[in-house]
Parts: sequence; C-alpha cells; structure tokens
Amino acid sequence: MKYAVTLGLWQDRPAAEALDTARAAEAAGYGELWIGEMATWDVFALATAIGAAAPGLDLTLGPLPVTVRDPTMIAMGAASVAALTGRRVDVALGTSSDVVVRNWHGRSRKGAAAALGESAQVVRELLDGKKAASGYRLRVEPPRSSVTIAAFGPAAVEAAAAHADRMVVNLVSPATAGRLVEDLREAAKRLGKPPPRVAAWVVGALDPKPAALDQLRRGIVGYLAAPGYSDMFRAEGFGALVDFALTRPHPRELLEVIDVSLIQAIGLVGDLARVRDQAAAYADAGVDELAIVPACTDDDPAGALTLSGLRDLA
Repeated sequence: MKYAVTLGLWQDRPAAEALDTARAAEAAGYGELWIGEMATWDVFALATAIGAAAPGLDLTLGPLPVTVRDPTMIAMGAASVAALTGRRVDVALGTSSDVVVRNWHGRSRKGAAAALGESAQVVRELLDGKKAASGYRLRVEPPRSSVTIAAFGPAAVEAAAAHADRMVVNLVSPATAGRLVEDLREAAKRLGKPPPRVAAWVVGALDPKPAALDQLRRGIVGYLAAPGYSDMFRAEGFGALVDFALTRPHPRELLEVIDVSLIQAIGLVGDLARVRDQAAAYADAGVDELAIVPACTDDDPAGALTLSGLRDLA
C-alpha cells in the first residue's frame, strides 16, 4: 500500500495552513501531495507555492472539474507548475458538484460524464507535448503527467477504465471501494485494457481530540443525502441517519446526530490499532493507495501529529 497526503482545505482553519500541512507531509516522509481546489486557493498558485515550501513532494493537482476548466487551461496550469517548481506534477479530473460548478462558477454539469473522458484524452495529449485538435501545443516543457479520474458512478468508472492511469474514490468505506474496484476491473476487461491503479482519499485523525472529531463530522453533513453516498451509508448501518438527512433538516440539527462511528467507517480515525485494521480493509478491497486528509485543529495544527503517526502504517 502506498500512502500520500491530501490537503483538507478546511473552512474552519486559516487558509495558509495548507502550506504547513505540505511541510508536515514532507517532514513525515510522504512522497506525494494531492492539492484540490475549494473556496480558498487557486490550485495552480497554491501548488507553485508548495513546490517552493516543500520541494521534496511530488504533486497531484485536482480533481479539477472538467465543466469549469477546459483541457487547455488544465494542461497550461499543470505544465506551468512543473516548470516553475521542478517537481513531478500529475493531474486529476472529476465532475465536482452542483455547488461548485453551478453555484460558484455559473456553469452547467450537463454532459459532465462525457466531458470527463474527452477532457482526459485532450489533457493527456497536451501534457505529452502533442498538438491538440484546436492547434494548441504547450510552449513550456511538457511534464508528461499521469492522469487520474475521480469516480463514483458507472459513467465515471467507465471513463477511468478507458482513459486514466489511476482512479480515485473519495470518502468511501472499504466495502464501497471494493465494489468500485470490481466495477473498474470489469470495465477495463471489456475494453481489453489493464485496469488503472486505485487511490482512495480518506480522512485521518490519530487519537483524535473532540475538535478533530467535530471537524470531520461537519465535513460529512453534505454527503448524507447525496445520491450514491446515501446508499453507501445505509449499507454501513446508518439508514436512520440517512432517512433524517433526506428530510432536509438544518445542517446544525444533522450534525448533532452524526456519530463518530460513521466517520470511522470511511476514514482512518482512532488509535493506531484501529486505523491499521481499517487500512488493511482498504488494501483487501483492492485499493492500491491511500491519500490521507488529515484533520487540522489547534490540538494538531496542520495535521502534523496525525501525519507523523499514520506514517507508521507503511
């Protein structure tokens, strides 16, 4: 099992803490950092700063929403980061959410599944130094990045099987991860291709204090009633909680009834023995890589203690 780190970009923490988490990941001996994009940093700007602050890390940018950023933008950004930092820079693509795509950016997610495969093809061509159908070619050294596709539904899994070097799943239990791994393998077999490796983003908190558990519980509120995720939580034994979430209560009311056991079902949360067993369950499900999203609190700034302690899993 390979271990990496993913920035949580927690909204209840200072934005600049992302740089401290990158430094903590490097100090703990991780080799790869995933840098997403939420409500704070532009991903390419942050990645360039991290390349200078933690030069020992390889970087994976994304998943970037393919109906917000076009392939040329993505390839230019990734190549710029690689050229300016001298680091390996890979790219992850996804369809994101209605909140990000429609509300924040005023774009439509219509046709997002088809756009995922199309974007992956063009991004790969550009990052390999080829000329796209548009006539554009990178003017800086092509980074020859790998391409990851974020998947949860069938169409995205098919796109990953067809076009990705790696598939990433987010906030899933080992059982759900195993189902997605099997779906990916079946899709790749139909295409006559070897299946991509699979990474899972998992929240992490080693020997967590109440503040860390509260942060992780807040992060799950929006997923309980989401299509697909609600089915997963039912299968994990949280059907009553899902039913309540589907009544659309105020988020504060929902937060009050989320038990820590739900967080433990989809992450590495608890003492070292518990998280080691959970990591083994992901490995048994066919996951090749775990990307840890560390809780960051005043008790564990930048998630440094969690990242250092969980490195012992390797």
